[in-house]
Amino acid sequence: MESAEQLAHRFREVILNGTWIANTNYVKAISGLTRSEAIAKKGDHNSIAALTFHVNYYISGVLNVLNGGELEIRDKYSFDMPPISSEADWDRLRSELKENANKFANKVEELGNDQLEQAFVDPKYGSYRRNIEGLIEHAYYHLGQISLLRKLL
Repeated sequence: MESAEQLAHRFREVILNGTWIANTNYVKAISGLTRSEAIAKKGDHNSIAALTFHVNYYISGVLNVLNGGELEIRDKYSFDMPPISSEADWDRLRSELKENANKFANKVEELGNDQLEQAFVDPKYGSYRRNIEGLIEHAYYHLGQISLLRKLL
């Protein structure tokens, strides 16, 4: 089983700086995009900005738990992105994702192997490990969508 440090490394790879699995990461995939490109809709697909918000929503929600808070996020709100009305709004979302990802990875590294196997908030959600691995897998899923949407731009 992976240690907390290994999980944090895998998380950093998908969000911040890796290229091993997808040959890209979120920071790379969303950099250089203008606000108009980020909010552009292709058919009935989510925009790159909406997918970025969505992934950040879950990261920040789980980070809140790692910081000792409650699990306050709900799936039904995970795409409730405030309007991206300016380049500054888009820059803010990208910065928030990067900041939350760094904080999240650092908190994951602090977890002991015993805590990784403990129930996350409620036993119905599985262990801390399962939730961290789920965030990584979820991030790769949407990174693939972002990569395809970039090609369609």
